[in-house]
Amino acid sequence: MTPYADVIGDPIAQSKSPIIHRFWLDQLGLDADYRKTLVTTDDLPRFFAERREDPAWRGCNITMPHKLAALDHVEDRGDVRSGIGAINTVFRAEDGALVGTNTDAGGFYAPIAGFDFADRPVTVIGAGGAARAVLFALARMNVGPVTLLNRNVLKAGVLLSSFGLKGQALPLTAPVPPDTALLVNASTLGMTGQPSLPVDLPDLDDDSVVYDIVYSPLETPLLAAARARGLETVDGLEMLIGQAALAFELFFGVAPPRDRDEELREALLA
Repeated sequence: MTPYADVIGDPIAQSKSPIIHRFWLDQLGLDADYRKTLVTTDDLPRFFAERREDPAWRGCNITMPHKLAALDHVEDRGDVRSGIGAINTVFRAEDGALVGTNTDAGGFYAPIAGFDFADRPVTVIGAGGAARAVLFALARMNVGPVTLLNRNVLKAGVLLSSFGLKGQALPLTAPVPPDTALLVNASTLGMTGQPSLPVDLPDLDDDSVVYDIVYSPLETPLLAAARARGLETVDGLEMLIGQAALAFELFFGVAPPRDRDEELREALLA
């Protein structure tokens, strides 16, 4: 009985998570597997019911559109619902229960841990499950006012308030404030197969950082524009690998070999 985990979503063909987890499994010589599984919204209850009865299953990562709905099918021992409000990981606890958690916030924060954004303005694009993790992390970084751009302005305003963040909610087409110290695309806009991101990059300060969580394509138009202006950038693989590392340890009980990250990135880009 080979232990395994998987990543679920709809669509799921674009997911690079199996490459990451299988790379680490191979490096550690572990007899286990990691798969990607297409799960529609209607199939979500059945998926968790079947996996709950499979002793070989160690858990799953969750991508769009299930990060909120999955909470209804697992235990919320860390009170993620009233914190981030969305999960991206489910793991089997020692007592056999399926527990939901969120590793996106830690994965998002890791690449920018060396920057100081305290009291500095931040702009975030999107108000979905990934944006919740980003805002959760930002609230703990003591950033300055946050401008949240989203199609549904009311939803964005409620989200800002729920994390205790001061700032403003504006339409997706609103200009990015020029004093933005950190610009984060936390939406799927710009991803392969999704609509483009309608953002014009303003003249940001030289020490501003542009962070796009999209990793397919890796070089998004937003990042290309930022690099052309000499700005520091963080691509989607940074967050993807970071959140995967936290999930991997929950699934397989051992930390992944992060000293091989450069090899992993090459594998992901191959």
